Amino acid sequence: MNAIDRTHRLPWNRRDFLRTASAATLSALAAGDPRRILAAETEEKIRPTADTVIVLWMGGGMAATETFDPKLYTPFEKGLESNRVLSTFPSIDTSVDTIKFSQGLERTAAVMNRGTLIRSYTAGDLGFILHSRHQYHWHTGYAPPQTVAAPHIGSVIARTLGPLNPAVPAFIDIGQRFDVGEGEELKAFHQAGFLGGEYGPFLIPQADQAMASVRPPHGISPDRFENRYQFYKKLVAESPVGQLGSDYQKESLVRSLDNAHRLLSSPAAKAFDLSREPRESYDRYNTGQFGLGCLLARRLAEVGAPFIEVTTEYIPFKNWDTHDNGHTRLTDLKAMIDPPLSQLVLDLEARGLLNRTLIVLASEFSRDMMTEGRPDQQVKDQVEVPNVIQELKYYGMHRHFTAAGCVLLFGGGMKPGFLYGKTADERPCKTIENRVVIEDLHATIYRALGISPKLAYEIERRPFYVTRDGLGKPIQEVFA
Repeated sequence: MNAIDRTHRLPWNRRDFLRTASAATLSALAAGDPRRILAAETEEKIRPTADTVIVLWMGGGMAATETFDPKLYTPFEKGLESNRVLSTFPSIDTSVDTIKFSQGLERTAAVMNRGTLIRSYTAGDLGFILHSRHQYHWHTGYAPPQTVAAPHIGSVIARTLGPLNPAVPAFIDIGQRFDVGEGEELKAFHQAGFLGGEYGPFLIPQADQAMASVRPPHGISPDRFENRYQFYKKLVAESPVGQLGSDYQKESLVRSLDNAHRLLSSPAAKAFDLSREPRESYDRYNTGQFGLGCLLARRLAEVGAPFIEVTTEYIPFKNWDTHDNGHTRLTDLKAMIDPPLSQLVLDLEARGLLNRTLIVLASEFSRDMMTEGRPDQQVKDQVEVPNVIQELKYYGMHRHFTAAGCVLLFGGGMKPGFLYGKTADERPCKTIENRVVIEDLHATIYRALGISPKLAYEIERRPFYVTRDGLGKPIQEVFA
């Protein structure tokens, strides 16, 4: 059975996911020492084209036909048949003659000549669609359940390459809170798994409060903070065997404390302070928390953060999780992402950093008016869409569609102004050329950083590959 066909189709729900994710986390603590890279699997020498990755995460399911893969535009009118609707926005020109975007993305359209657009990303078949499971799959390359906790791609990069700047966290995640719906499920992949706590994300829930993350709590004097740091290190070191996991896990936790302490006393901490950004520049990014997250990502890339993720934030039925009012909500969402995305590209280019920084804009899957899942393997509908539209709230892409989606790649050695993959122009608008699955997308990101998709860490006396079973294949066509 080949890599594409080996999929999981289980009747999962949130309780199942939490139970297995928790079990995997516990097994990670007892799994032993994953420091050994399996040398036999890392013989391939790859010349890197990037030093930094910035993932811009459109959590909730970004409809491709409403953004970067527009189809026939059908304006709203009462009595419109749902199956006639492919795109609810007209298409616009980009700076590349052969590529069109959807209306509302004019600024990103103007910089398309700096990047590559993939239109054929195909999400995994995971049975009943649960956003957090698909996001887990996208971020780790593995579908739960796993016998050990699979690490986030940012943790793999942090562990494999280490920091560019010893004072700056190697993996920084911006914009996702965990006190919202599915918060526990989201935590399941916002972690380093068996690799150890030092490689987990430095979490910044809100970009405009980032500076608070790199200074002692309010009211705590420097001496008291230092005493707390030393006491906690001693507490971890002297904890009974097994209480905090294996010896390796304890050592990893101590190193993570040391890393955080180093950052607090470093000049690099100023990068977290958005008040230092010139007002004119700040305002160009400021479309809300996501826009400020993009600004923070640029500042962190400048001081040497290797992996940064900025999310629009996944909250059930909010943001890109457009189960109603798809058209009107996407108008606002595109206004939120378009200016900061294009500005990030332009600013990195102006600073001479774009050629070594890979920007990846992606989502867990796309959306369609009529199909839940994919055309030949549909799953249970989770939203009612009437056959005839009488109200504006039903005009848009509401169901989860896994058969095609878009990924934007800028910089980092990608071809400028390049289009990869093709989807059908008529429903179902599925991938018909150059299908891309998650292990190949991850392999492409790893390839840009000089990491082999066959690299593996030893855990529980067996290899755990950075792409599923080591079978990921970089998409060579997208490299310049």
